[in-house]
Amino acid sequence: MNRIVLVRTDRIGDLILSTPAIATVRASFPDARVTMVCSSYNRVVMERNTDVDEVVDFPSGMRPELFGATLRGRADLAVALAPRATDLAIAGATRAQTRAGYTYERRYLLRWTLRRFVNVLMTSEADPQLSERDPGRHVRHEVDQLLDLVALAGAKRRVERLRLDITDEDRAAVAFVPEDPIVFHLGKRWFHDGSTLESTLQLLRDLHRFDLPIVVTYAPDCDTYVPAIAETRAADVVLGGLPFHRWAAVFERARVIVTVDTGATHVASAVRRPTLVAFEHRYFHLNSQEWAPYKVPSALVRKPRNDDPESLAQLRGDVLQGVEKLLGKRA
Repeated sequence: MNRIVLVRTDRIGDLILSTPAIATVRASFPDARVTMVCSSYNRVVMERNTDVDEVVDFPSGMRPELFGATLRGRADLAVALAPRATDLAIAGATRAQTRAGYTYERRYLLRWTLRRFVNVLMTSEADPQLSERDPGRHVRHEVDQLLDLVALAGAKRRVERLRLDITDEDRAAVAFVPEDPIVFHLGKRWFHDGSTLESTLQLLRDLHRFDLPIVVTYAPDCDTYVPAIAETRAADVVLGGLPFHRWAAVFERARVIVTVDTGATHVASAVRRPTLVAFEHRYFHLNSQEWAPYKVPSALVRKPRNDDPESLAQLRGDVLQGVEKLLGKRA
């Protein structure tokens, strides 16, 4: 394999989970030219990654088949690293000799139609309904599914470590952040469907029992909730709008990271920090396996079905108990 095209155009967290598969391709084909197709949104994960030779943006609004056609003649192997029609169509349109991808078990019609895109197709057992019906059903972590996919495509030198390229400059830029804090990442899932703003504020207050600084980071879609946190002084530091690698450098300083199910989970795993994740009540059995923290100490809690006071108190108690476990100390 002299020319390889890898495709992943969806979320930042999922691309982080793809970095072991990308490293496996590089280790297996060290002399190949590897092109990574990303979106303008998630490409920040790969901009410093030397496992690829070039990063190409998939233009928003362009038909995937037309974009993939621009890569014809540049690939002996093409791999769609997401089970999405967009990524599979791009990989298929390269017309590489080997075109690999995957889809889910019960997508029977799609599995048949995907044969026009790929000639190496892996089936994933990650099915929400089947997992809810059988809580004991085993689902491979997404990292392991992707490693199995590239192995089917011929990449056998397995690399399992997530990769983010944080520099000393990034670390120096966040050196003002207290050392060994509890980093609490705000995502919108803290504020609905079994959790509320008031309960989250109380949880931040409760976390002070561990006698560690509380650092809150937040995504732009949580801007409206930040004033309430600042007013209560429940956090020692509140940070938003950080460049991606500096945000990761804040996580690297953490003693423990607390988050809902979002890309922050995978940033935390990439910087190898103990992580507590509050997963949604619905599809908990699937999500807490496929997208759990990867190869780091972790605690997983399930958000309640309702946001009545008793359920919210139970969630806060579960989070505190999980943090205590990760810290190895009593509250």
